[in-house]
Amino acid sequence: MSEQIIPKHIAIIMDGNGRWAKKRLLPRTAGHKVGLDTFVNTVDTCSSMGIEYLTVYAFSAENWNRSEDEVSALMELMSKGITKYEPEMNRLNIRLRLVGDIDRFAPKYRDALRGVESRLDNNSGMTLCICLSYGGRQELVYAVNKLLKEGKTEITDKDISASLYTSDVPDPDLIIRTSGEYRISNFLLWQSAYSEYYFTDVLWPDFDKNELLKAIDSYSKRERRFGR
Repeated sequence: MSEQIIPKHIAIIMDGNGRWAKKRLLPRTAGHKVGLDTFVNTVDTCSSMGIEYLTVYAFSAENWNRSEDEVSALMELMSKGITKYEPEMNRLNIRLRLVGDIDRFAPKYRDALRGVESRLDNNSGMTLCICLSYGGRQELVYAVNKLLKEGKTEITDKDISASLYTSDVPDPDLIIRTSGEYRISNFLLWQSAYSEYYFTDVLWPDFDKNELLKAIDSYSKRERRFGR
């Protein structure tokens, strides 16, 4: 591999848990459980590499359309998983940001996640953004309505950027999508205007450190001109 340029901000569309489980004749929830382990390992790796921001697409606004059983299982898995992982995140000095319409979550899950976010808020290491009940279009509507309520009659690019859920987070340099799908699925629509994309056929539960390094190596070989 060539000398790697480490992105400041990596965003990941974690896709393929269900297909991973199906290939093994397992319930979809089994794929989500292994996917959570992959998420934890990825956070550890990015933190150790000096990545400043990591954003993961964990549960989209559209995912509410899945079966009630699967949604409930995902809520339970995420809240318990993040709570269990809290001591390690604190040890790594990670700051947690929850991004999206978290109020749609059942109170017990929402409160558990918000509690972890609050307790890690003063950490100064890598910022981990977890997108939950998130949609890029929804976020843009939220930003515009926020500006209208503030009395804005003419809205600029800077106004919108400052009103997004991620107003305190720089735009992603590299966006990775696993599982062989070639679409952005309503993820960071505004923020990804000049991001580099990396697509891999690897299903999320199988996405390990070596696969992450492949993505970063691909990014390292690209010239980012931003229209210049």
